[in-house]
Amino acid sequence: MWAMKDMKKTSNMYEERKYRGWVKHRDLVPFNVMVEETDLMILCDTDLSVKATEFIKKHRKQIKDYIFHHKGFAESLKPLKISHNAPQIVKDMAKASSSADVGPMASVAGVMAEYVGKDLLNLSSQVIVENGGDIFIKSDKERLMGIYAGKSPFTGKLDMKIKPEQTPLGICTSSGTVGHSLSYGKADAVITISKTTALADAVATAAGNVVKSAHDIQKGVDFARNIDGIDGVVVIVGDKIGAWGNVELTGK
Repeated sequence: MWAMKDMKKTSNMYEERKYRGWVKHRDLVPFNVMVEETDLMILCDTDLSVKATEFIKKHRKQIKDYIFHHKGFAESLKPLKISHNAPQIVKDMAKASSSADVGPMASVAGVMAEYVGKDLLNLSSQVIVENGGDIFIKSDKERLMGIYAGKSPFTGKLDMKIKPEQTPLGICTSSGTVGHSLSYGKADAVITISKTTALADAVATAAGNVVKSAHDIQKGVDFARNIDGIDGVVVIVGDKIGAWGNVELTGK
């Protein structure tokens, strides 16, 4: 269940979130929380929407306050040095962007999903947070995550199997054909997995940038696999697919 990004949308972005209707985790309670541009679908043991809203506001404020005093942080397309007293969420974004050689905001959706998800783990034994195609998951059972890749014939036909021992885990997607997030590539989906969701998000963006056609699938895979902390990658362009790492795909 993947699509696009956080804090970088236009209003019709939400029409593209029909993939959320695929969610069928009957042992968990699903709920949606929106705060300004942040639109999260969350699954927990119980409905924790009130607490989730508090957590979103807390982390958004940290990022927005930093941007207010450091304007370039929101605009740069390259890694930046940050102040030593920056909040940890900003430091994590900067570290991820440095590893992937992209701007720090390339990791904002992933880092928000992870921070809110980890907060919720103090209240729920299992948590799945989906933020416009970027997912933080901690699960006690095996889960199947459906892949959304726009008009690719793989959309709705492939699942990624996530085993409980892999979690907590970040699963993030970038696309050059779906949504309004900035991408210089033409991949229908670049999916990366990492223990650090911010890193998975930044690397998905960076790997997606190098995929201009199906001929570049291997280039995108190689880019991601050579970054420390990335455990797996899937690249989809039309009816072509490439994958590497700790990724198990199953057909429907």
